[in-house]
Amino acid sequence: MGAEAKAPLLEGRRSGATPAQTLGNIVVSIVGTGVLGLPYAFRTAGWLAGALGVAGAGAATFYCMLLLLESRDKLREQEADEQHDGNYTYGDLGEKCFGRIGRYFTEVTIILSQTGGSVAYLVFIGQNVCSVFPNGGDGGPVSPAAVVLAVLLPAEAALTFIRSLSSLAPCSILADACTVLAVATVVKEDLQLLAARGRPFDGRSAFAGLWGVPFACGVALFCFEGFCLTLALEASMSDRKRFRPVLLQAIAGVTVVYVSFGVCGYLAYGDATRDIVTLNLPNNWSTAAVKIALCIALALTFPMMMHPIHEIVEGWLFAPGGWARKRCCGAVQRAAVQLSRVAVVAALAAVACFVPAFGTFASFVGSTVCALLSFVLPALFHLRVVGAAASPWRRAVDYGFLLLGLAFAARGLYTVASRH
Repeated sequence: MGAEAKAPLLEGRRSGATPAQTLGNIVVSIVGTGVLGLPYAFRTAGWLAGALGVAGAGAATFYCMLLLLESRDKLREQEADEQHDGNYTYGDLGEKCFGRIGRYFTEVTIILSQTGGSVAYLVFIGQNVCSVFPNGGDGGPVSPAAVVLAVLLPAEAALTFIRSLSSLAPCSILADACTVLAVATVVKEDLQLLAARGRPFDGRSAFAGLWGVPFACGVALFCFEGFCLTLALEASMSDRKRFRPVLLQAIAGVTVVYVSFGVCGYLAYGDATRDIVTLNLPNNWSTAAVKIALCIALALTFPMMMHPIHEIVEGWLFAPGGWARKRCCGAVQRAAVQLSRVAVVAALAAVACFVPAFGTFASFVGSTVCALLSFVLPALFHLRVVGAAASPWRRAVDYGFLLLGLAFAARGLYTVASRH
């Protein structure tokens, strides 16, 4: 049995989330800072190549989520230990398929993926809040690092005390509302610019070159973050049979929004598109309101991103027979749990202060750990658990996703190495 199955974070997980609450949690776990880098990705790849890349990433993500659920269902049928409640975590699947090494590799990959997304959230919020102030970030009194350490660190440390995903539903709904409002405002500005241009596709490349496509796909994979929450979100539902239709609705809706947002942003600004599209907006009060709304949405999404990290860290610290469980009990153990969460958030805030370009960082995270987590591991698990009973074409598809994920990871590592 996995260590994190007994982690304090998982207590009360099955609190009966409704389909609407689950839909909100899925959307808010997917939509994040990556959406604001999509117009820049479309500029790099071309509007048609970018649209196909995002649509393909959405379809592939949904399919691999189904692979993960199918592998879990097959393990439930094979489980001989009746004490297991069947609520497998991602790490549990890794251990069932490849032993302790599989668990450790899976959990480290999850931590790296969620850490990358969480750091990106902090970087974006710090830069945009800073840009609202005069001379912010240009040697002025307000810097992104100051915003992260003085404002975000205390607020996010407090929000991570929330233990169950169902309890985060109100934050998810508010975050979704803020994101929709901000994205709609950006699209409105884009459409005004496109109407003024008259011919929106003139001077805009449909296919900008071969090397731009992997970059755009990396950003797209980063946009479909929250993959490792699939099992936890399903387990939080009162009626788990309805999870797959809800998941399909969420992925399809988000994909349409991503494609529309990326195309409009690139067509509006062309080669001047910035890696964070809000930096292209004019400096006025409405732009400041858009930035603040997005920052609020991402700040409320941050606890969702931290959920898998806390789950794994607390599983390591408070495993049955572990050091912390033997020496801590009752109130002391609860205090240790909260202290560990604050320490993790503080560490990520420190890392965020030293991250350079947002677009490059997002593409690197998406191409490496997100590709491993979203494609490689689900394909490996499915081949291991269901492979013998699967049809030849399904095994071929699994191997295709496996090779695709490895190719993306190799490309991401090569790009970073070549720049240093």
